[in-house]
Amino acid sequence: MVLGAAALMCALVALAIREWRADDTAAASTQGAVAPGGWYDALASSRGAAGDAERTTCGLILTARSLGVTHPVLPCGAKILLRYGDETLFTEVIDNKLKRPGSQFELTEGMARRLGLDGVQRVEWRFATTANG
Repeated sequence: MVLGAAALMCALVALAIREWRADDTAAASTQGAVAPGGWYDALASSRGAAGDAERTTCGLILTARSLGVTHPVLPCGAKILLRYGDETLFTEVIDNKLKRPGSQFELTEGMARRLGLDGVQRVEWRFATTANG
């Protein structure tokens, strides 16, 4: 069990270092990372309208125009692709504390609107990577 936890921690650190080294301008040419199971399934819902000067656990202040997702395990800033129906959007983790139980991802209101997501719905997600790696 300890070895498994250490391996998971190493994988998360490697992902964080890779994202830290990535050039921010590369976001325009983003594709899904190869994952053993391809896309992962998860339940997602909107986190609702942003409160007045609402601060996330990642240190961001949310507004009505904020786009991103809350996930209790993925690290702040993790880049992912989120797919619902015919829509696929590039986004990142902006919070780690879910507002209410019942889903693995909570989307900002703007993100939920762009995906056409209403209520709690099954979505697909995967880690994102740049086209060259």
